[in-house]
Amino acid sequence: MTPENKAKYEAKLKRIKDAIALTEPDMVPIKPSPAIFPILDAGYTVAEAIYDDSLTIYRDALFKYLHKYDPDAGVGTGTNLAGQGKIMELQEPKNMRWAGMPGNIIDKNSIQQYIEYPFLLDDEFEDFFTDRTAWSLHKAFPRASTVLEPLKDLNLEFGFAGVGGLAAQFSKPEMKKMITRLWEINDAMAEFGKKSAQLAKDVEEDGYPIVQGGGAGVPFDAYSDHLRGTIESLADLYTRPEDVELYIKEEHQKTLAMIRSMKGKMEGKHIFMALHKGMDGFMSDEHYEHFYWKHLQEIICAIIDAGQVPYIYTEGNYNSRLKFLADVPKGKVLYHFETVDMAEAKRILGDVACISGGFATQTLTYGTKQQVIDECKRLIDICAPGGGFIFETSFGMDYCKRENVEAMFETVREYGKYK
Repeated sequence: MTPENKAKYEAKLKRIKDAIALTEPDMVPIKPSPAIFPILDAGYTVAEAIYDDSLTIYRDALFKYLHKYDPDAGVGTGTNLAGQGKIMELQEPKNMRWAGMPGNIIDKNSIQQYIEYPFLLDDEFEDFFTDRTAWSLHKAFPRASTVLEPLKDLNLEFGFAGVGGLAAQFSKPEMKKMITRLWEINDAMAEFGKKSAQLAKDVEEDGYPIVQGGGAGVPFDAYSDHLRGTIESLADLYTRPEDVELYIKEEHQKTLAMIRSMKGKMEGKHIFMALHKGMDGFMSDEHYEHFYWKHLQEIICAIIDAGQVPYIYTEGNYNSRLKFLADVPKGKVLYHFETVDMAEAKRILGDVACISGGFATQTLTYGTKQQVIDECKRLIDICAPGGGFIFETSFGMDYCKRENVEAMFETVREYGKYK
């Protein structure tokens, strides 16, 4: 890293750290999630970036974005599937669609689409809780991927025709094909991992700190996202609360153990937690406190104790939840909001945690340049005094207008100065 880039890196990182510590930096930090905006802004299609496994296209787009807009944090390959098209084809997921996939099922510039359906069915709870391995092999994995369908008939019971019987099962043509494909997937992911790690290193060498260092999840979100789906999981709060309780208690302990194992590693990095099912209207305050918040609160404290920063990414409207979010250690947490009364968030959380978001990405997509400028200033006036504010958009920028993105960065840089 050159001395110039080192100075830039340190200034940006200090700006973010000061905001999280609830002190005033030199200016309001700005680090919106770029999502697929750099790809489109550079003149590429999302499909091109996804199917370029060399990462040349994404690298070019990302560095053009960093150099043009100069955000306070860099990003790596992220979650936009850049360079992973062939890997996705190898995996043959049943619940994902991505730009450029065979058949061009979605638009070439679409973000990836997740198809939600329950993996755990109503009549499988006993199997799920008594023999998780058998349920995973015979039910969940085949439902998730075409590649893994041969597992539904696999018998791993000890004594079933001995080693010879097991060898015979794994020697079936469909099993051999699956195993060969899994090796191919592993090799492809390992190669992609090397390229992705090098890209992240190059971003930081260029003077842009990558603050995100990992992720965690709320146990109820895991239950909803990975097992039951939104509708079924919320209904289960009323029809089978004991099953929900049993699973999230188990998942909670696994999550805490994972976080505690990271103590002393990734010091100061942000641990991303997207809150998928905690929004207003999804559950009552009583259900939120019991099935959601008490676990989230303990996970937040565990992340802090491990030496990292909880980056709590709320989704949907979060006005009624603000009173819960205030009960965390002071100056250690970053809350991001998609839809909330930011004045109320500042009032309730301003002395406790750093807040971010609240700037509607739709304004960048459909608004005028003046509307962008006015909204930036309004949000800074509300949230910046005293520190504890990082400027972020409500969600990824994706299809935003270039002139509006330029106006946003320029306004925050000029109007968001403290000194």
